[in-house]
Amino acid sequence: MKYILTTLSLFVINVCFCQNGKIIDQEKISITDDIISATKKFLPQIVDSISHVDYYKITYLSDGLKVTGYMAVPHGAEKFPCLIFNRGGNQDFGKIDTYQMLGYMGVISSWGYVVVGSQYRGNDGGEGKEEFGGKDIDDVMNLIPLLASISNADTSRMGIYGVSRGGMMTYKALTKTNRFKAAISISGSADEVQGMKDRPEFDSLYLELVPGYSKNKMAALQERSAFYFAEQMNKSTPILILQGTADWRVPTNEVLPLVDKLYTIKHPVRFILFEGGTHGLMEYIDEIYRQMKLFFDIYVKEAKKWPTLEPNGT
Repeated sequence: MKYILTTLSLFVINVCFCQNGKIIDQEKISITDDIISATKKFLPQIVDSISHVDYYKITYLSDGLKVTGYMAVPHGAEKFPCLIFNRGGNQDFGKIDTYQMLGYMGVISSWGYVVVGSQYRGNDGGEGKEEFGGKDIDDVMNLIPLLASISNADTSRMGIYGVSRGGMMTYKALTKTNRFKAAISISGSADEVQGMKDRPEFDSLYLELVPGYSKNKMAALQERSAFYFAEQMNKSTPILILQGTADWRVPTNEVLPLVDKLYTIKHPVRFILFEGGTHGLMEYIDEIYRQMKLFFDIYVKEAKKWPTLEPNGT
């Protein structure tokens, strides 16, 4: 009897994992005049994009857990390339809300992309508990089969991007697959070892969220630091890194060593440093959108290859 129960348990677990990415609830979001009016006050750039996109709050399966997120789909019947958005923050702080959905997802979707983003497990009504770059990376990777289930999503052309902690999730995703044609990190966390020196108050957050952190802090920090796993990131994915010099949440001294390492190991990378740019880079939002569109259009939508990284020319 014990053998039968164990077999049944394994069968149930396997069924749940085979359903990774399955959407089990989808609610269309109405963008009201009040939302549009409020948006105009702080992000007038995104108002024109709102009417060209349909927005949804979703619940999907990830490792047998019900995880929540958002999706933005441009109007049209053709097949659109796809992007995965990785939010910043942790728990309720920095979670995707209506305004983040419009700014970080809706604008990009209006360029002709199906965009989906996770709240990560344990957040916004989702099951489980986030691990700040641990097993919750599966919640990002399981958006790939989710996109494959969307009728007008072309998963042969797929990119990924993230903000702040979402930059760390983006870098980690690049160690898991070669399917992303391009990646963008905006004020993205790159070295948690240095980050802990700059912001020691994060120690209590790691103690709360990260399994095994209390036993081996350095290993946990390095596991979440692209600087330490840069060689493991897929080299067929070019990366655009956008950073501000006045960012206190992710200081520039945390990002520059990663940029140098990517250059040294010849990982295709483009780096733009904005003078006086703060963590959200809102001082340069128009240029941020322009650079993102250019990068994604070239490498994802048009699927172009990057130039040679070897010295050449006259």
